[in-house]
Amino acid sequence: MNYVAQHPIVVSALMLTASNLFMTFAWYGHLKHLNSKPWWIAALISWGIALFEYLIQVPANRIGFEHMNLAQLKILQEVITLAVFVPFAVFYMGQEIKMNYLYAAVCLMGAVYFIFKA
Repeated sequence: MNYVAQHPIVVSALMLTASNLFMTFAWYGHLKHLNSKPWWIAALISWGIALFEYLIQVPANRIGFEHMNLAQLKILQEVITLAVFVPFAVFYMGQEIKMNYLYAAVCLMGAVYFIFKA
């Protein structure tokens, strides 16, 4: 394994991506599969999924916080959230892709620039 793949920021970003996949399904997956069930069933299932998200997210944030400040860690998470959410919305939930996604990505690129600027 090379140095880049072992770098703590890369490890943190990969773990945050995995945790975000779980959280996206926990937050929105029930809208596709559990519409006919009472909300509390969807909540219990979402909590179960979210447990796995937290088991990945907490150590990911701890690893990342050793090399980034809190604002950098948060912006990284927001970029990952959009990178996970857009394919989820389009391919899994069947939502139409919109220019707003591109505009949001451009805004996040600006946030990344300013937060990580020395």
